[in-house]
Amino acid sequence: MDRQILRDWVHRYNGEGLAGLFDRVHCGRPPRLSAAQQAEVARWVRQGPRLSEDGVVRWRLVDLAGKTERQFGVRLAERSVGSLLRRLGFRRLSVRPHHPHKHIAAQEAFKKTLPIWSSAAFRRTHAASRSRSGGRTKPVSVSKAR
Repeated sequence: MDRQILRDWVHRYNGEGLAGLFDRVHCGRPPRLSAAQQAEVARWVRQGPRLSEDGVVRWRLVDLAGKTERQFGVRLAERSVGSLLRRLGFRRLSVRPHHPHKHIAAQEAFKKTLPIWSSAAFRRTHAASRSRSGGRTKPVSVSKAR
């Protein structure tokens, strides 16, 4: 820990008590989307895209950025959309997308049905055929050992 950081903490504690040690909101550029617009983006993500309206079957950052620009007139970079989603409580984990017109019966018919083979039948013994790599070393001559 740097001495300056410790000094700042001591001054904040002396001036404000325990409340002074909590993280403060950093001032800076205000968010480009209002709270209502952010709630709308969160609703889009929870509902998922509509293929007929959005043209995609799962959201990507670039898709959300494009929809945000079309709906609100605010252009966001992909990284900004990712930061917004993290702030809204979303994580990168997602379910595997599915095609809206998939045919479940055809998928079941396509699955291969192979018999379950015993793993003992496929064991091979490599010990007998294993060869030594390299040759034997010569014993050191007595005259060189001294």
